[in-house]
Order: sequence, then C-alpha cells, then structure tokens
Amino acid sequence: METRVALLGIIVDNNDSIGKLNEILHEYRDYIIGRMGLPYKQRNISIISIVLDAPEDVISAVSGKLGMLPGVNAKTTYSKVTPEE
Repeated sequence: METRVALLGIIVDNNDSIGKLNEILHEYRDYIIGRMGLPYKQRNISIISIVLDAPEDVISAVSGKLGMLPGVNAKTTYSKVTPEE
C-alpha cells in the first residue's frame, strides 16, 4: 500500500483531552516516525508535532479523530516525496 510522509501539528488548550489524545496516538503508533511535545506554560497550551509515514486514509483518520477532541486543533501537511520503488 502506498504511503506518504506527513507532519501533524497539534495545539491543545484543554488538558482534559490529553489522555484521549495519547490513546489515539498510541493506536496509530506503528505509523509514527517521531513526536515532539512542547508545553507552553505562559499560555497554558501544549504544542505537539507528529511525523507519520502512512497511507493517506490513516493520516486523515488520525487528524480527524484528534480534531474532534474538545480543545484540540490538528492540521496536517503532506510531503511531496514520492514512494520508494
């Protein structure tokens, strides 16, 4: 199955959603290349970057599930890298 590399940017302003967010990311752990989280205490938010290598429907599913959580904003950008042959 063809995969794409994508960057998922997440901003969390409701700490009550962090547990569910981590459950979703754990569910898709096989597709995650790397993760970086930054707590921004002055603004009481968390900023998380997730890099995935996955089929487009999987990337969309992760982003959609995260974006439906209260106080979570998730946006995805895709690499133009073509799959290896």
